[in-house]
Amino acid sequence: MPAHFIHETDFREFLKSLIASKPVIGPVVEPKSTGDKFIFDDVTSAEQLRLDYDVSLVPPKAVFFPPVQKLLEFGPNGVKSCINPREQVLLGVHFYDVKAFDQLDKLFNDKFPDNNYLANRRATTVIASSVQTVSKHAFWGSFGKDVKAKGHDGFLTKVQGGYVYETFSQKGEALLKHGKFGNASTDQVSAAKRENDAAMDKCQEKVTFTPAEISTKTRASFSNNEMWKELSKDCFSCGSCNIVCPTCYCFDVQDKWGLDQVSGERYRTWDACLTEDFAKVSLGGAGGHENFREAGAQRFRHRAMRKLTYLNEKLGGPACIGCGRCTSACVPNIANPVKIINRIMKG
Repeated sequence: MPAHFIHETDFREFLKSLIASKPVIGPVVEPKSTGDKFIFDDVTSAEQLRLDYDVSLVPPKAVFFPPVQKLLEFGPNGVKSCINPREQVLLGVHFYDVKAFDQLDKLFNDKFPDNNYLANRRATTVIASSVQTVSKHAFWGSFGKDVKAKGHDGFLTKVQGGYVYETFSQKGEALLKHGKFGNASTDQVSAAKRENDAAMDKCQEKVTFTPAEISTKTRASFSNNEMWKELSKDCFSCGSCNIVCPTCYCFDVQDKWGLDQVSGERYRTWDACLTEDFAKVSLGGAGGHENFREAGAQRFRHRAMRKLTYLNEKLGGPACIGCGRCTSACVPNIANPVKIINRIMKG
């Protein structure tokens, strides 16, 4: 599909028309911050949208896979599904988060499709945007570069005088009617490519090993108990690194019963493999249980294995996109994947 161009002076009117037509979710300033923290939320005015953000506090996967999601309602008359997607536009996602969508699409489609996720995914038009500001903890410029983002309908790149808009699907093409788009010139397309290529060199954090080298070494380090104890000794087992991770997909399912003890609802919440109870299972009743990863070092190792080696073959690359959110969220400052990778490769 051809590339399009919209002048910066016309871009606000494009946003206004789009917002008036359907719900738009995009990067906005987190209300309680001083203006330097961002979240993905409903955009009600063109002025709210901040395409110059560095990284969102919580990944935009929450649009498809909410932190708390009601799955069904039950009662004396049977069970009712709560799948109720809305047609919407997710605007301004960075390419690394699109790569996370690609991974979740595979995982939630595997063997037994998860329609609670897929319904939201299919109802959403995803428009990615260029990285104008790079987070200080990001390392996507040097990690997993060979894995290209695919799961988006269009891509906006800020260039001099406006935006180049590339469309990859009919859903992406359908948004053109909301703005004064023209065909992008060869120079504008080249400028967009230069902008996106240049961003890859702006990450302060660097990984100097290939994903294949890291995967092999990580798997071989499974029995290096002293190393895992060293890496995890300050871990609180709080799960913050899991909660902000765009590729984590574990969840817990609970039933909430009504006072009549007949009706109620089933819902799921995000879960975290770093927390102590994650691998705890009931055993023999009367409060008996077994914890398959009781030690913090075991849980820390499990997360590293999942991100760096276990899922590589299934996903076509590491289950880490280099966003750096876990580094920002970790209070004892031990979750930085670059530091973990370097320690693993050291042996």
